[in-house]
Amino acid sequence: MKILFIGARLFDDVHYYAKEKGITTILTEANPKSPNIKLADKYFIVPRGMKYPMEIAIKEDVDAVVPLIGVDEPLIGVAKMKEKLEKDYGIPVVASNLHATSIAVDKFKTKIFFKKMNIRTPKYKIIKEPPSEVTKPVVLKNKKGQAGTGVVVTNSKDEITEYLKKYGVVLMEEFINGIEISVEVLRWEGKSLALVVVDKGRTTLEAVHPLYKIKKAPAQIKGLDNEKVLLFSRMIVNSLNAEGNTDIDMIFDEKLRKVYAIELNTRPSGTRYISAAATGIHPLHQLVDMAIGEWDPKKIKLKNFFAIEIPIGTTDLKTTKKFEGEKCWVVHGPPGHQRITIRGKNMEDIVEILEELDLNKVIRCLY
Repeated sequence: MKILFIGARLFDDVHYYAKEKGITTILTEANPKSPNIKLADKYFIVPRGMKYPMEIAIKEDVDAVVPLIGVDEPLIGVAKMKEKLEKDYGIPVVASNLHATSIAVDKFKTKIFFKKMNIRTPKYKIIKEPPSEVTKPVVLKNKKGQAGTGVVVTNSKDEITEYLKKYGVVLMEEFINGIEISVEVLRWEGKSLALVVVDKGRTTLEAVHPLYKIKKAPAQIKGLDNEKVLLFSRMIVNSLNAEGNTDIDMIFDEKLRKVYAIELNTRPSGTRYISAAATGIHPLHQLVDMAIGEWDPKKIKLKNFFAIEIPIGTTDLKTTKKFEGEKCWVVHGPPGHQRITIRGKNMEDIVEILEELDLNKVIRCLY
């Protein structure tokens, strides 16, 4: 079995799993200085875009392609490559089709999709001019932003005017005072599995991205029914007909006890470590199983750990990327933006690990 992986940045999350499966790995990457390229059995340095990865997939006669792309910009190209390789060469590409991808990467289309499918989402308008008055905070988003880029919360007409000058046409939605949550949903060949509800912290008027907040999984939020959220997330992904790994971002309004869908991301998620820690199922490993025809959600047994993820900036702590045992931890992310994800049976286990790692200053932030 031979798989082509596209993108080296996330390859260290899957190379050892592929090796355990006896898979020959081929990797394409645009950055010749990427530290992960030599983890593959064979690698190619290629220009950006999907032209060369597609040619390599055909020339190397691979059995499947797994894109490991964590940003939106290349995803339309990936979807077009998927159509070509699957239709003309019978090579499965573990990624979403063009229809699902075009909705997920466009915030305007995402909102229209939610409305069409009667999926609850914050009230919104697509605007070219500022409203006559602004009495409550609103969230401004540009059409193609991701990872919080360009997101602004404001109640200032002047600030909205400046935002419009920069982006032209923008999405303006109501600000929901609540808790950000998300679910990674795996889907392949019509079968789907929602992993765990992740608590990503409260919404803020400063639009602080969840990357810089403490995350917990499974979410333990008063009034929130995790099972209903998992079903809601699966319904969205099934309606979208997405494949591979899709992240559903939501907000829970504690007063109204309502869940609002915010965004879709049809690519590997930033919550993959905490999802893996909480469930014992690494989302990117599942993409490998999909590629080799061994993925069956009915045979997957989700474990019930408690996990927490904490931003720690830069650390000298060294770990592998594996979660092993009931009490363990992994450090991930680039220097300056590193995070530690910890698995335990409960919060007491988490605190014990933090004390062992001499991270006592973090403990008071957990409560």
